[in-house]
Amino acid sequence: MKNNSEKKDKHDSKDKKEDNLLHNSYGIFSNIRFILKNMISVDKHFIVIMLIGFLTAPFMQYMWTVGGKFVIDAITSGDGWRNLFYIIVVFGLVQIIITLLNTYYNSHIWWRYINARMIMTQKKNLKVMRINYEHLENPDVMDCYAKAESAVDNNSNGVEGMMRGISETLNCISVVLAGIIILGNMNVYMLLFITVMAVLNFIFMDYTNKKTKKLVWDKLAPWNRKYYYMRAASTDFAAAKDIRLLGVSDWLRSKFRVLMLERYEAQRTNEHHWNIFAIISSVNSLILQIVIYAYLIFEVVGGKMTIGNFSLYLMSFTTFSSYVSEMLKNIGELLARSREVDDFRSFADFDGGEDDSGLPVPESDEYEFEFKNVSFCYPKSDKQALKNINLTVKPGERLAVVGLNGAGKTTFIKLLLRLYEPAEGEILLNGVNINKYNRESYYKIFSPVFQSVELFAFPLSENVSMKTPEQTDMEKAGDCLCAAGLKEKLESLPQGLYTEMLKVIYDDGVDLSGGEKQKLALARALYKDAPVVILDEPTAALDALAESRLYEEFDKLIGHKTAVYISHRLSSTQFCDHVAMFVDGEMTEYGTHKSLLEKGGEYSNMYNIQAQYYVNEGVQENGYL
Repeated sequence: MKNNSEKKDKHDSKDKKEDNLLHNSYGIFSNIRFILKNMISVDKHFIVIMLIGFLTAPFMQYMWTVGGKFVIDAITSGDGWRNLFYIIVVFGLVQIIITLLNTYYNSHIWWRYINARMIMTQKKNLKVMRINYEHLENPDVMDCYAKAESAVDNNSNGVEGMMRGISETLNCISVVLAGIIILGNMNVYMLLFITVMAVLNFIFMDYTNKKTKKLVWDKLAPWNRKYYYMRAASTDFAAAKDIRLLGVSDWLRSKFRVLMLERYEAQRTNEHHWNIFAIISSVNSLILQIVIYAYLIFEVVGGKMTIGNFSLYLMSFTTFSSYVSEMLKNIGELLARSREVDDFRSFADFDGGEDDSGLPVPESDEYEFEFKNVSFCYPKSDKQALKNINLTVKPGERLAVVGLNGAGKTTFIKLLLRLYEPAEGEILLNGVNINKYNRESYYKIFSPVFQSVELFAFPLSENVSMKTPEQTDMEKAGDCLCAAGLKEKLESLPQGLYTEMLKVIYDDGVDLSGGEKQKLALARALYKDAPVVILDEPTAALDALAESRLYEEFDKLIGHKTAVYISHRLSSTQFCDHVAMFVDGEMTEYGTHKSLLEKGGEYSNMYNIQAQYYVNEGVQENGYL
């Protein structure tokens, strides 16, 4: 009992530590440095272009406000048309120069934002492809990934929203600073009043941002995963036949309706909070305008201000007020975007085990694997999927791992392939713990074939080699397809190995049947030509007799390689050196096919039940069929 309690505490502690790593708060200044660093690393011209925007922004806002004052003063003072002409010409020339610079700024910065976001998206995609496989089945990690995905999926929020926000905030700051210079001789209390009203507006906006992120957007992370899954499931060509023939369109639509109602309620909550803010902001703006106009009219009526200065200060006050509010609004938006950048960085900084700094696997003609007291428990689960497994796979051996669904066979394979790490015990490769080896190097010694086969929208040859066109040996790819039983299919394709797969990119793309896909997976394994072959129920789409024949033919093709066959059907066990029977995560029987039959245990019962499916034209093999 104590040992089990310690296991659970260790497991819960690991989950809790992982959860904490997925919800980091870096702070606004750290995130600004992070974003600027990434922007500059992508394009060094960012700084120069942002500087142009900073310098031109106040001219664009105040130039004709100041120019208007000089024009009005020239007219009211009777200086004559010559001075008026000079004023207009000078300001006109400055306007042309500033407009050209500002146009350059606007036309050269927006696509750089997008480019920088795309680079960060690539980094995110690369990470999700490299983190340890076990994390992809952890809901907390996937929620963190979903929020990181949201942080890079559009140009107004997340990382690009913060890039834009930094530039826009800097431009607002330059306009506000220019306003302070222009209004420096005016009543300082008016400037303070405008600033206070803007700060109050900002405080409430930031409060609303925080509240809606917590109550709405963070809670929608699991919703996003559900939505993307449901959208993919309802539009996937592979599911089209089931949707039609099983009449599940209404069922899928009802699922969508529930999801949409959840999103609707979240959106309604969001709009409610922002409507309250909009009312308060409008009242704030109205009070501010009334006070500004009242003050300036009072000054003019009292003879303390000329008409030219009235025009200058009215427009400057309005611009200054507007940009103080805009600056604080941008700061509020930056805080909101910063919280979204937190989501991106939390996933980017999550230690998913992608650091591949271990030793390379030594080249060898023989690889022996040993499971020593290996146990495993899935995240968020108290039940052990594997319990105290002790097993050795000798070089060149054929091992059949059998059992009913849920017995732990696939978990065993995932541990062998190092897609998971044992919770207890260790796995040795030629006497060395596999954790000491570089993952990429370790993966190279395996040719795996899984039940679920993914086709990629690439030519058939690349779907076999899983390499670029330049790296693909076309002759070898063709030979492997033929050896795997796809010779007739290959010959039927007009473009042969150059045939594009799927219709995602090319309208004339070709899809494969379930059985053809599994044969393609066998061709991939043959092409990779690794010393250890893993077959995890790759023939489930075939009938029992076809499966048995294919296994026997494939077994001949792989020669003296080590092979592990996983199945709940027993077509592979007769030609294997040993059979391991799994029940509820435990290896209950181990031996040769013949010895286990003679033992009369669970394996024997399972085999005798299935024996009728492997009778080929009345011929019995080994006296058991």
